Amino acid sequence: MSALDPTAAAVAGTRRKVAVVGFPNAGKSTLVNRLAGGSEAVTDAEPGVTRDRRALICEWNGRRFDLIDTGGVDLAEADSLARAVQFQARAAMEEADAIVLVVDARGGLGPGEAELAELLRRSPKPVLVAANKVDSPGEEALRAELYGLGLGEPLAVSATHGLGTGDLLDRVTELLPDEGGGEALAEQERLRIAILGRPNVGKSSLLNAVLGSERAIVSERAGTTRDPVDTELEIDGRAVTLIDTAGLRRRGKVAGSVGYYAQLRSERAAARADAAIVVCDASEGLTAEDLRVGDLAMRSGCATVLAFNKSDISRTDLQDATARAHKKLRLRPPLLSCSALTGQGTDAVMRRAVELAERSASRITTGELNRFVAAVVADRPPPQRQGRRLRLYYAAQVARRPPRIAIQVNDRSLIGRDWAFHLENRLRAAYGLEGVPLVIDFVPRKRSGR
Repeated sequence: MSALDPTAAAVAGTRRKVAVVGFPNAGKSTLVNRLAGGSEAVTDAEPGVTRDRRALICEWNGRRFDLIDTGGVDLAEADSLARAVQFQARAAMEEADAIVLVVDARGGLGPGEAELAELLRRSPKPVLVAANKVDSPGEEALRAELYGLGLGEPLAVSATHGLGTGDLLDRVTELLPDEGGGEALAEQERLRIAILGRPNVGKSSLLNAVLGSERAIVSERAGTTRDPVDTELEIDGRAVTLIDTAGLRRRGKVAGSVGYYAQLRSERAAARADAAIVVCDASEGLTAEDLRVGDLAMRSGCATVLAFNKSDISRTDLQDATARAHKKLRLRPPLLSCSALTGQGTDAVMRRAVELAERSASRITTGELNRFVAAVVADRPPPQRQGRRLRLYYAAQVARRPPRIAIQVNDRSLIGRDWAFHLENRLRAAYGLEGVPLVIDFVPRKRSGR
């Protein structure tokens, strides 16, 4: 398979780093997830969930850089765990090219923020203050108190709703040096493709077939793979990392066992992947468990292709299975047959996964998107509710990987489920997004003076 080269390695530049720090429960991980366009950092209402520092790739204005999510820094805490968290946060600030201090604007300033701000004022690194939890334009006055930190103008943001995050990213990229980092978009980033599926459907066999070598252990015994296995290769000149994972079961079936932690690692592999190949056993048809794994991939933000393995020993009706998958899985993934044993169809599966990953990263221009939405409304207007009709004013794509579209409307309560699905499916058909998670936010338009 000349197009698939397992020995080729992509050349990656050194990306600039931005440390995201703050007091516990200020919303750092939620903001990092929003800026990076994913959900890799763990978030919870309980303070102190994040302890280690974790890097997530962020892209903005033609620049790629690493956002370093850190644990909450409370310098008054002196126990061993708190000191370890502080050490990790300090290390992130030391290696960063810029620092974002996240403060809960609703909670106001406490002695902890003032102490942390004093530390940052002594830092030679540029520092931005993100006044988080400003959830509407009318609440921007909440940031006034944060001028007292002495770190310049606070930027109002809402990690939950996305308000002000574009302005924050504009400022971040302005502060990052050009020399020796910042990795331009032309410098190719390696795509991550996870191979998912229930136990013993042939995931590791598929990996071996693609690589042409026994890279992963294959056994008739289900559950051979426990840790995700990362393998680098090149597909049609595109740098790719394939992630082979443990078989996914229902969590209740593996609770309290080694398989439980293997399950968690598989789910995390899906969360860090750009696309997923969900491997199914063609001899058994499309099962409820296959659909559950496909739903997990979608909720993880993965573009998804279903691979019907063992097609050399099965005559499964692909058309019927595709219809069932499209009925049950909202992202309407493509379904391809293959055989890991003979290698038939494995190239096509890999190429489709790469194609969907790249489409997930694509952007629809605002003008084109608004013309498309207007055409859909003209072709099939939203139905009236209690004598009122939904009006769509303005649409824009606000995120990628997966695509996220915000549409201003007059009243969200007028949105019908069927019509919303109709709009989503029309978008998929028009822009080749079958198999790509697509998020549409209907945002009520703010009235002037309110």
